[in-house]
Amino acid sequence: MGHRSIAAMKRAALLALLLPTLFAGACSPQPQSPKTVAPESAQVDPLPSWNEGEARKSVLAFVDRVTTEGGPDFVPPAERIAVFDNDGTLWSEKPVPFQLMFALDQVRALAPQHPEWQKREPFASALKGDMQGLAKSGEKGVLGLLAATHAGMSTDEFQQSVTQWIGSAHHPQTGRLYTGMVYQPMLELLAYLRSKGFKTFIVSGGGVEFMRAWAERVYGIPPEQVIGSAGKLKLEERDGKPVLIKLPALDLMDDKEFKPVGIQSRIGRRPIAAFGNSDGDLQMLQWAMAGAGARFALFVHHDDAQREFAYDREDKLQRFSKGWDEALAKGWTVVSMKDDWKTIYPEEKPAP
Repeated sequence: MGHRSIAAMKRAALLALLLPTLFAGACSPQPQSPKTVAPESAQVDPLPSWNEGEARKSVLAFVDRVTTEGGPDFVPPAERIAVFDNDGTLWSEKPVPFQLMFALDQVRALAPQHPEWQKREPFASALKGDMQGLAKSGEKGVLGLLAATHAGMSTDEFQQSVTQWIGSAHHPQTGRLYTGMVYQPMLELLAYLRSKGFKTFIVSGGGVEFMRAWAERVYGIPPEQVIGSAGKLKLEERDGKPVLIKLPALDLMDDKEFKPVGIQSRIGRRPIAAFGNSDGDLQMLQWAMAGAGARFALFVHHDDAQREFAYDREDKLQRFSKGWDEALAKGWTVVSMKDDWKTIYPEEKPAP
């Protein structure tokens, strides 16, 4: 090998040693600038229909606590269970719960086949539109009315009947579709919780099959996450096909002390957040708050007679008295519809 070749090899080796040093600044990774977070005012507001106030702050603070990894109150996504009452919590419930309005329409439709209803309570009051007379029949009378209009149908037939009614029936006072009387602030809250890894459930005294017919479309809550009062079912064969038939017998009355029972039997996890509006929801909130770790309870207070309805301690159907007292004593969140919500219902879309 010639001298020139040896010299060239030495120069190449020397360059190989020097290059990393000479160009270290250009070749090595540059320190990364810290990620900038958009100021709060520029971020998308998850609760735009909520006024600034303690109620909104308490919701956001709780969600932040349980979803901050490494924090002392962090809750794994699988345990982020939130339960919501329906009537009066997610949508209006006056003058009476809307499923009863559905049943009244069913009574009128079936009345020609039952002339005896003209003189038999609670059907006679229902046919005359006498709400006070209907109320006198009590819970037993109302359940009898529901059984007479719901029982004997297959679950598919009942779902079809509810779907048709909910898509065309209007509230007697507001003229809105009943699904137009859901609370916009609560729709935002449901979406916000789900965006943070929560699974949202309805736990209501209303009929489970009634709510399942439309809850997913309106609330984004699928049928398997709806718990409600339920009648017994029976498997029969009709026209060569197996069908489930609704029976005039109660399987679960999902109200008051039976709400925790329904949650445990249907979900199997104690919720970490519970939302209601009346004393019928109190035991559900108490049971949720009795668990370990971070917990959240919220009552919706109907105190806006101008935009919705005003009722609480003395109301005969949806009394809010014991729950209110306990919420104040234990520091639970109470939402004033009048003060805490910018709007009540979603904006109505113009007819096509």
